[in-house]
Amino acid sequence: MTELAVTVVVATQAQVWTARLALPPGSSVRDALAQSGVSAGLQECGLPPLDPALGLDGLRVGVFGQRCELDQLLRDQDRVEVYRDLVFDPMESRRRRYAHKMASPKAVRPRRKTPPAAR
Repeated sequence: MTELAVTVVVATQAQVWTARLALPPGSSVRDALAQSGVSAGLQECGLPPLDPALGLDGLRVGVFGQRCELDQLLRDQDRVEVYRDLVFDPMESRRRRYAHKMASPKAVRPRRKTPPAAR
């Protein structure tokens, strides 16, 4: 069998670090991370280094946007992604945007429903 072509990606808003690898068939996400030198990628992107006690087990990873375990087997052309912590809670950000929009003098405010007239 031929080797698997795999890409490992670490990304922040400002920078993207990638490593292209050729791995033997039957390789896992853990194998790809170990061979890629992901700790250097984290450092280059300004993210906290790997926890020495946890090693690779401390990372949250996925393949093509789908969260997975480190033991998941890889297929040819897979992209392994290392996920970082969210800077903001998405729901809180949405609430802030809505409050800001409603504070604008040109805001279209939702209508209140009036009860139907009693007959």
